[in-house]
Amino acid sequence: MADETNRNETQQQDLGELLRIRREKLKALQDEGRDPFQITKFDVTHHTQDIKDNFDAMEGAEVSVAGRLMSKRGMGKVSFCDLQDKTGRIQIYARKDEMDEDNYNRFKKYDIGDIVGVKGEVFRTQRGEMSVRAREITLLSKSLRPLPEKFHGLTDKEIRYRQRYVDLIMNPESKRNFEIRSKFVAYLRRYLDGLGFMEVETPVLSPIAGGANARPFITHHNAQDIDMYMRIATELHLKRLIVGGMERVYEVGRIFRNEGMDTKHNPEFTTCELYQAFTNLDGMMDILEGILSGAAKEILGTYHVQWLGHEIDLTPSWQRVTMADAVKNVTGADFMACVGDADKGVELAKSVGVDMDGVPHTWGNALYETFDQKVEETLIQPTFITMYPVEVSPLAKRSPEQPALTERYEMFICGCEMGNAFSELNDPIDQYQRFKAQAEKRAHGDEEANMMDEDFVMALEYGMPPTGGLGFGIDRCAMLLCGASSIRDVILFPTMKPLDADKKPETAEAKPAENVPAAPAAEEKIDFSNVQIEPLFADFVDFDTFSKSDFRAVKVKACEAVKKSKKLLKFTLDDGTGTDRVILSGIHAYYEPEALVGKTCIAITNLPPRPMMGIDSCGMLISAVHHENGEERLHLLMVDPHIPAGAKLY
Repeated sequence: MADETNRNETQQQDLGELLRIRREKLKALQDEGRDPFQITKFDVTHHTQDIKDNFDAMEGAEVSVAGRLMSKRGMGKVSFCDLQDKTGRIQIYARKDEMDEDNYNRFKKYDIGDIVGVKGEVFRTQRGEMSVRAREITLLSKSLRPLPEKFHGLTDKEIRYRQRYVDLIMNPESKRNFEIRSKFVAYLRRYLDGLGFMEVETPVLSPIAGGANARPFITHHNAQDIDMYMRIATELHLKRLIVGGMERVYEVGRIFRNEGMDTKHNPEFTTCELYQAFTNLDGMMDILEGILSGAAKEILGTYHVQWLGHEIDLTPSWQRVTMADAVKNVTGADFMACVGDADKGVELAKSVGVDMDGVPHTWGNALYETFDQKVEETLIQPTFITMYPVEVSPLAKRSPEQPALTERYEMFICGCEMGNAFSELNDPIDQYQRFKAQAEKRAHGDEEANMMDEDFVMALEYGMPPTGGLGFGIDRCAMLLCGASSIRDVILFPTMKPLDADKKPETAEAKPAENVPAAPAAEEKIDFSNVQIEPLFADFVDFDTFSKSDFRAVKVKACEAVKKSKKLLKFTLDDGTGTDRVILSGIHAYYEPEALVGKTCIAITNLPPRPMMGIDSCGMLISAVHHENGEERLHLLMVDPHIPAGAKLY
C-alpha cells in the first residue's frame, strides 16, 4: 500500500512538472510574438480519411490538414507524428531539409496534444504508410495539460463521463457512439417527414407537470412569482395540436424527471413523441418498427445487432401479443378467465409468486404486476405487448371489446421498454374522471401521479379525432444501435454528482488570503442533543444463536433503483465468494444509488432469500437508525475500503 501511495505522489509531482514546462513553452512563444491563441483561422482543404479513401487519386497533391498531435517520434533530422481530426488519423512526415529550418525547429518543441495545421504533399513512405510530407506546420492551439498515458489511455468509466472531452480524444469507439446517435435522430426525422409529419416545439416549463407518471423538477419564475415544472413529457401539448387540426405532429425533445439514476435512466433524457389523427394502435406499431429496423439497416448495414449479451434480429414483422396472453404463455396464469374480479386476480398473481405488497388490489394491477415481475425480462427479441389494464394507462382509450383493458402497447427488447403507444383517449368525460383519480393519488402522497389538467380536458371538449400516439427514448434506441450497456455511454454529458458535493461551500470571507497559510481546520462538532434512539433490548440472546448470524464485509459493485418502488435500492455485491449477491434495501429516501457504488458495507449473508418486487433479496445490509427532532434518520453502515470483500465480523 505504501508503494501505491508513493507511486501516486510521484505521478502528481510528474504531472505538476509537465504542467509547468508546458506553460513555460507557451510563455516563450508569446514572448516571441507567436501566441497560438491569437490565431483565428486555418484553411483546411481535406480531412484525414478523405485522403486515405482517395489516396491513389490524391498522391502527390498539395493538401492542408489540421488536427491534434497524438504521437511524435524523431530520428535526427526526420520526425514523424500522428495527426487526428474528426475523421481519423494520418501520419505527418517532417524533414528538416524540406521545411524552413526555424519552422522545423519550432515543430520539434511541440507536445502531444497540441493542435496544429499542416500544409504539404500526399505521399507514401518507404514502409507503405499513407502520409502527408509537411512543408509548413503551424501551432494553432497549445495543449497545457498532457493527454492520458498512451498504452492505458482513458479507461476509468467515471472519468470518461466527467471528462467527455478527453474521452472523445482518446477513445474512437466513444465518438462512434455519438455519430450513430446523430445519424439515428437524422434518420427518424427524415422518416417522419416522409410520412407527412410536422416537427414542432412545445414548452419545457409549465405550471402543470403532465403526460407521464413521474416526479418533476420544480423551478420558480421570478417575474410572475409562480412555481413551474420542467416537463416530464410532451404529450398533452402535442395532443392539443391534434385538436387544433394539425393531424400529424412530432417533437424530439429533452425530458426532465427527478428520479433515480441507473444504467438505463438519466434525470434528463431525449424522447420522440408523435401523434397522428385518424389512426390507432396498429399504425403506431408500424411506425416504431419502421424507424428502428430502417435505421439499423441504413446506419449499420444490417438488421442484426449485439446488445446486452444477445443477438437481436430487427428484421421487420416483429411479434405482437396481448399482455394477458404473454402472462399465460410464461406463467400459465389465465387472467382473462377472471376479468374484473379483483380478489381472483390478486390470488392468481400470488399463486405464481408475484409480490403484491403495496400494490392496489385490483384485477388490472394484478395482471400488470404479474407481467412486470415474471414476463418482461423474458422478452429478448423485439416484441409488442398490447392491451394494458386501464389502471396503469390513464391516457389511453379503452378497448371497445374489453373495457377493463386499453388500446396501448409497449415494445420490448432484451427486457427493456423501447416505446410506449396508445390509441389516444379522446372522451373528455372519461379523461376528467381519470385525471381526478390520479389527482386523488397525488393528494395521498403519490408524487408520480398525474396532475389535474383542466385546460387539456377543455381542449378535448372541442373534439379530438381518433388518434394514435407514440413515444420512445432516443437514448435507449442509441444504446441498442451502439451495443452500449449504459445510457451514459450515449449521452455526451450524463448527470454526475459533483466531486465536491459533500464539501461545504466556502464564503468569500472564509477564504484565506492568497499566500497566507490557512489555520488548521476545526474539528466538526456534532450535536446529538436532539437525538432519540430505540430502547435497548431487555432480553438477552444466547451466544450460540447470535453466532449463527454471518456478518460479512461486502463491496457494492452496482446499485440501482427498483422499478416502480420509491423506497427500494437493488445492490449487486461482491461477498468474496466470486458469485454476485443481490440484496434489496429500502433506503432510497436517504441515498442515490450511484453514490453507493464502490462502498464497503456490512451485510448478514445467511438469511433465507426474500422475494421483494419480484426479486430475491439474499441477505440484509446493516444500517444505523435513530430519530432527530421527530424525524427518522438512517445511515448505511460503511467501513474502511481496505477491508476485503468476505471478511467476517466477530
